[in-house]
Amino acid sequence: MADRLLTFSIFRYNPITPEIPPRMQEYQLEETMGMSLFIALNRLREELDPSLMFDFVCRAAICGSCAMLINGRPGLACKTLTQDMPDRITVMPLPVFKLVGDLSVDTGVWFRHLNVRTEAWIHTDKVFNPEAIEERMDNPTAQAIYDAERCIECGCCIGACATANMRADFMGAAFLNRIARFMIDPRDERPMAQYFDVVGTDEGVFGCIGLMACDDLCPMEIPLQGQLAFVRRKMAQMALKCARCK
Repeated sequence: MADRLLTFSIFRYNPITPEIPPRMQEYQLEETMGMSLFIALNRLREELDPSLMFDFVCRAAICGSCAMLINGRPGLACKTLTQDMPDRITVMPLPVFKLVGDLSVDTGVWFRHLNVRTEAWIHTDKVFNPEAIEERMDNPTAQAIYDAERCIECGCCIGACATANMRADFMGAAFLNRIARFMIDPRDERPMAQYFDVVGTDEGVFGCIGLMACDDLCPMEIPLQGQLAFVRRKMAQMALKCARCK
């Protein structure tokens, strides 16, 4: 079977040269067996246009660096095979995040803000004793924590989120997944009221409009729908408790 000739329509814009307006630029490339979008972009940069900007690190769907809009859907370039796509492929940067250039966006600042705002560490008054035996944890709890920890901070869930695209202050599924991880962890001693102060608003869990694109498009298949429901239920219980106390 002859290899296909693929047409790539790629978003181009460099903020360093604002006098050149954003545009879509087309390239053509012969498809090879087992070619991923990541391989195709590298070939385009090496063979046709060395100025093309995009991010990558691991090439194994672990780092999350190569997340972008692929035919309108957030995904990882290294995990997307061209054989599963039509002859014409449109590639754009993830929305919501600051554009670095072309397909490259700055997710680092956003996720650093996530870690600071959610205080993403175990809160406890216990003094660490390096000689003590490790605390045991039952398997279902450990598995639930592991499910949340599989997030690779690629930003696909944020780019897919309707609310995040409309509101810059919305936390998004990655935030709420991180909160769920610490709510589940028995070692974290924060009271539920402290979590409520962080996510119990329309900027947090109550701002989700329930389209669940985050759950559908997470490349790690984290059960984000379940995580959001878990946090929403806990926050609703806390709001009712506060209302009864007044």
